[in-house]
Amino acid sequence: MKIFCSENNVDYGSYTFSYALYALKESQEDLTELYQKGFLPYTGNLSLEQEVYYFARSLRVNLENFEDTSENRRVSRLVEPLNIKLEVIKKEDFDLENPKFKDFCSNYINERIGEDNMSIERWDYILKQETGTHIFRFFTEEKEFGYVLAAMNDTLVHYWFAFFDTEYMRSHSLGKWMMWSVIRWSKENNKKYTYLGTAYKPAALYKIRDHKALEFWDGNGWNSNAKILKEWCQTDLDPKSQDRFKSEENPNLFLKNL
Repeated sequence: MKIFCSENNVDYGSYTFSYALYALKESQEDLTELYQKGFLPYTGNLSLEQEVYYFARSLRVNLENFEDTSENRRVSRLVEPLNIKLEVIKKEDFDLENPKFKDFCSNYINERIGEDNMSIERWDYILKQETGTHIFRFFTEEKEFGYVLAAMNDTLVHYWFAFFDTEYMRSHSLGKWMMWSVIRWSKENNKKYTYLGTAYKPAALYKIRDHKALEFWDGNGWNSNAKILKEWCQTDLDPKSQDRFKSEENPNLFLKNL
C-alpha cells in the first residue's frame, strides 16, 4: 500500500492546514493493514482505475470481547419466526448478473439510498472492485430477504454494503438483524474484527447502542471509549473553530498519552 495526502482547507488564523489522507491498495494482501490503520474503501469517483482508500473515523467490533446485547436478543426474537437462512458465497462464485439479485439491489437503492447517493452505475463499479470478496445472502426457499457485500480475509470482515427487503425494516428490524448476523458469523468463524464502516453524526449512534466491544479509529489508534464516540457523533454537525487537538483542555496530557 502507498499512503498519500491531498491538501484541503486552510485556516491561517489558527495555523490549521488540513490534508486528506488516502491509501492506494496495491494488492489484496494489503487489506488487513489498510483497515488496521483506519482506512476504508473509496468509491466516489467511478473513473479511478486503482482502488483507493480514505482515512476516517472507522468503527469495528473486537470479536474476542463481543457478546450479545439485550437489543441483539430482542431483534433476534423478532426475526426468528421468519426462519431466514444465511449463505456466505465467494463473489467469484456468485452470479452478479442474476436478474433477481440486480432487481433486488436496484429496488433498495431507489427506495432507501437515492440516485444522488448511489447510482446503479456506482453499484456496478463497486461490485467490480477486488476489495469486496463475498456475498452474504439471507433467504428462505420462497423469498430473498437481503444481501451484504463484504470484504473478507483470514482476520476480518468488513460489512460494506447491505440491501434488504424494506417491508420488514420496521416490523422486524431486518437491517439491524443482518448486521448482527454478520458479526456473529465473523466471531463463529474465528475472525478478529468486523468493520462496520464510519461512525459520524447522530445517524451512526444505532451502531454504538446496539453492539458491544466496539472500537473506533480516533486518528491515532483504536479507541474503545464509547462515551467519547457518542459525544463526537452527536456534535459532528456543530461548527468548529479549530481541530480537536487545539481544543484540548489539557494538550500536554494529550501529548503524553500518544
